[in-house]
Amino acid sequence: MKKTLYLVRHAHTEDRAPMFKDFERDLTPRGVMDAARMGRHLALKQITVQRMVSSSAVRAYQTAKVMAEQLHFDVDAIELSNNMYDGGPQAYLLAVNTTPEDCQILMLFGHNPDISYFSEYLTRSDVGSMEKGSVAIFEFEDVTWAEVSGKMATFIKYESPKQFREKH
Repeated sequence: MKKTLYLVRHAHTEDRAPMFKDFERDLTPRGVMDAARMGRHLALKQITVQRMVSSSAVRAYQTAKVMAEQLHFDVDAIELSNNMYDGGPQAYLLAVNTTPEDCQILMLFGHNPDISYFSEYLTRSDVGSMEKGSVAIFEFEDVTWAEVSGKMATFIKYESPKQFREKH
């Protein structure tokens, strides 16, 4: 059975300020709009996400909440992972490998460079550095989430909020 993974880099954030920890940075209004547009774009494709896991950093969780609203996913069901803030690509792999088998569509929200490294680990394709608010889509055939490892995914598509900003 086919499984689909959406990797989402958090949307645009406020600049680092000495009085705020990096972990606590908020999305900017542009970041909120980009996340909403990307979520609406996916919703129009009638995507039914069954599990969302987000880095516990404020900006990643805010991105997840905005996209969840657009995708009609229960915001309270978003799972938070402290490891995905600075835990390297292994933290993303752990989130994938621990996904229940009754889930066919998984969405992870995180940060560069780890999320970009993870996307390349999955396929060995040159996905490049994911832009803020972008989504990389992967599919797996005939494997369980627990079996997912390097070079097992098929890279489907990469989409960036830029493509929607230019249309509006």
